[in-house]
Amino acid sequence: MTTEINLIDAAGGAGIGKHRARKPDWLRVSLPYGDDYERVRARVGSLRLNTVCKEAACPNVAECWGAGTATIMILGDTCTRGCRFCNVKTGNPRGAVDWLEPVRVADAVRDLGWTYLVLTAVDRDDLADGGALIFANTVRAIHERVPGSKVEILSGDYRGDLAALDIVMDARPDVFAHNVETVERLTPSVRDKRAGYEQSLRILRHAKARAPERYTKTSIMLGLGESEGEVERTMDDARESGVDIFTMGQYLQPSKKHLPVVEFVTPGTFSRLGSLAESKGFHQVVSSPLSRSSYHAEQAFEQAG
Repeated sequence: MTTEINLIDAAGGAGIGKHRARKPDWLRVSLPYGDDYERVRARVGSLRLNTVCKEAACPNVAECWGAGTATIMILGDTCTRGCRFCNVKTGNPRGAVDWLEPVRVADAVRDLGWTYLVLTAVDRDDLADGGALIFANTVRAIHERVPGSKVEILSGDYRGDLAALDIVMDARPDVFAHNVETVERLTPSVRDKRAGYEQSLRILRHAKARAPERYTKTSIMLGLGESEGEVERTMDDARESGVDIFTMGQYLQPSKKHLPVVEFVTPGTFSRLGSLAESKGFHQVVSSPLSRSSYHAEQAFEQAG
């Protein structure tokens, strides 16, 4: 039987009819190809590095790798949490850490000529510091090997451990990102039970207080059943927590094991919600169906400046 999903119309009203549960045209993307794509794939593979682009099945992998950029994921490919939206493998790495990984990441940045890198990691609740020291070491290694480069980190919440967060912030990332992922009401059904809406806001507030001169960033997914009022409240909570850059994108179901899509939100609605977020005073807003936290991150950073 074919599932049918109500769409939100451009005015945010009660829908414009029905849409089959396949992706609408505005979510269709090209297959990966091209010399730059192959160059990134080969170099990342040769240095035994993971990317969130592939591990999380990002729909923008063709565009970003084809442009010669990627989001590197450190601390392995196995996350200790089991969020119901995420395609990254879940398990227990049992304390395994590759202390040479920061050097390999920095070598990739240098060899590929990147001047802006988004660096993320799996959650590592098996480590006392949640992986904060490896994060910090990687940021420092990139800055040392590629002078003038910018590093944006997409960080976990370190179980709310602010001392661990301080280790990361002391490495001076140019942008600190941590995603609230969804509205408060949906958080328990979307994110792992060890995550929390207020805990995420606390992390963002502390990161901003620790380094007020640097940008902070957060992202949410739409299409999980949130109301527009809840989206606006999330914008307000983020802004009150000192967030500078706010992004919104369409949730896509990675597999049948994951949460189903409730709504395919139209580009017009994303545009309107983006304008609403801009009115809240964020330095930069990125809002479109294919937006992800690291999508066009360098452009967002430049425009925010």
